[in-house]
Amino acid sequence: MALSGLILLFAVICAWVPGVIGTAAAAALPWTGLALAIVAVLALFLARRVLIVLLVPALAWTLAIFPSLPGPGSNPATDAAPVTVVSQNVRAHSGGAAASADDLASLGADVIALTELDADSLTAASAALAEEYPHSYAIGTVGVWSRFPIDDAVPLTLGLDWKRALRVSVQTPDADVAVYVLHAASVRPGQQHDRDMMLSGIAQAVADDEADSIIVVGDFNAASADPALGAVRSELDWVRPTDGTLGMTWPASLPLARIDHVFVRGLDVNSSTTRRAGNSDHLATVTSVSIRIPSAESVPEP
Repeated sequence: MALSGLILLFAVICAWVPGVIGTAAAAALPWTGLALAIVAVLALFLARRVLIVLLVPALAWTLAIFPSLPGPGSNPATDAAPVTVVSQNVRAHSGGAAASADDLASLGADVIALTELDADSLTAASAALAEEYPHSYAIGTVGVWSRFPIDDAVPLTLGLDWKRALRVSVQTPDADVAVYVLHAASVRPGQQHDRDMMLSGIAQAVADDEADSIIVVGDFNAASADPALGAVRSELDWVRPTDGTLGMTWPASLPLARIDHVFVRGLDVNSSTTRRAGNSDHLATVTSVSIRIPSAESVPEP
């Protein structure tokens, strides 16, 4: 049991190591904690002195998982209208884009972001959303539909040879919000460079963005504690699930990892949760945000 605890400690430490090791360890981090809890229960009944040894991996795991734990929503300014932004990977060639679009619209979404779009799924989603969401922009494998007008639409390659991200400015009733939609490259054995480059690219893009309010949504193909998300976390606030869960999104049938994320800057997060929509292998993220409107006392006199 003590040896198991030391092995689990090593697994936790690996979650801080950049590269493929950190990516794999971050994905397994929640389940490493479960394994550690099982070992602790066994030690409690069979070898209590081992509990002292298990304190070290338990502390390390707590530190590693803490940034990914759920949190409370905020109380928005009373004069700020909430805006609901939903995002889902609709799984290309699944034929379920229209069903996902209908389900997401039924949640009362103001902005819908879809990733892993192919030509057929883009056409189907656009047809399903055209009436309620007259403003849209799509490029490559990503698209965004809005009840509010959008402008300044820009495709983003983030270092790749083809477009898997975009930025638009959504004109909400209170203020413009820069909305980024990202479909990060997949992680496969020996093929992690493209994803890491895209995550670094989106971090640089928002760092250079002068917008007061920013929200970034999409499929990051990185678990919550992945070291590759460090640059994004340094520029934006990671949106914690407010439903008391870890917000796992993949696979939808039995979610084991949160690889679909929401990041914000200059916005208050009212709530954030996940929902099943369509027949995708990803759950959707559903996030309600409000513009941070400064009070009259905080506005400097001209």
